[in-house]
Amino acid sequence: MNAPDDRYQFTSDNAAGICPEVSAALECANADVAPPYGDDQWTARVRKQVCELFEVECDVFFALNGTAANALALAQVCQSFHSIVCYERAHIQTDECGAPEFFTKGAKLLLTAGENGKIDLDRAEAIIAQQPPLHANKPRVISITQATELGTVYSLAELARLSEFARRHDLFLHMDGARFANAVATIGRSPKEISWQAGVDILCFGGTKNGLAGTELIVFFKKELGFEFDYRLKQAGQLQSKTRFLAAQWSGLLTDDVWLRNARHANRMARLLAERLRSEAKIEILFPVEANSVFVRLEKKIEDALRGRGWQLYQFIQPDVWRIMCSWAVKQSDLDEFVADVVCIRQTAS
Repeated sequence: MNAPDDRYQFTSDNAAGICPEVSAALECANADVAPPYGDDQWTARVRKQVCELFEVECDVFFALNGTAANALALAQVCQSFHSIVCYERAHIQTDECGAPEFFTKGAKLLLTAGENGKIDLDRAEAIIAQQPPLHANKPRVISITQATELGTVYSLAELARLSEFARRHDLFLHMDGARFANAVATIGRSPKEISWQAGVDILCFGGTKNGLAGTELIVFFKKELGFEFDYRLKQAGQLQSKTRFLAAQWSGLLTDDVWLRNARHANRMARLLAERLRSEAKIEILFPVEANSVFVRLEKKIEDALRGRGWQLYQFIQPDVWRIMCSWAVKQSDLDEFVADVVCIRQTAS
């Protein structure tokens, strides 16, 4: 059975298109000529919007994707002899093709475990204790993902403990915020409260998964940390000549809290989908659904049958754990269609 080409796909929130407000902003930016390389009104506007959003003066830079944002942000504060503490399934470890190590010229990733995608600080403490001074890479950064790779969200209390841990060990706190908007929507507090006020030094603020065509922000909450970062971006091929088209996307997303509205919708759809899969299809939900992802355990015959009906899913953990993502664009009818197919397949297989 073949699915229509316009069917929503749950494989990733990257699969969704550009949200209408961002599309409109791009059209406006395209109406006139503007100075290149960030000397335009759109770029100036977005930097002002970001400072207002976080209620602090900060340095703001554009990257073309999350890999570059994370790797270059870490390279800004790491020498080749440093190390970075992160979760064992962190994106910088599993999905960035060694970019952090490449751009830091050799900084080592120290992998920790923990429940539900979060760093266990006792284990992080033990790992740091195992790094003999001078003979091992010196710990320099602790990197967390918010929301996590398993769809959970660090609470304010957990962030406070992370911040205290970082300060005690003289580490910078880096946040991979590819789904930062979803975390803000879940916690229900202001962006500043779960970023710089919680001790975060550097935030990679994700937009691509929340309705943009493809751009992320690197936000340095301590302006001195961003010194000459523009040169690092240029050297890495991340300086876009027509920067206004990156900035316009962000302006469209940040104006009137579109970014937060999109994230709230995606989160709400994920919770609803998890509830329906659990109650109607008797599918096991593996992790708390706190952002916009749902992790399920599927037998291969069910997964094969879903693919036969045109659904695309992403296998996250071998052999039978699959990730289902909701985005700003998913509709109630998409959930209805997907759940109906899962229920039908389960009934046929039983």
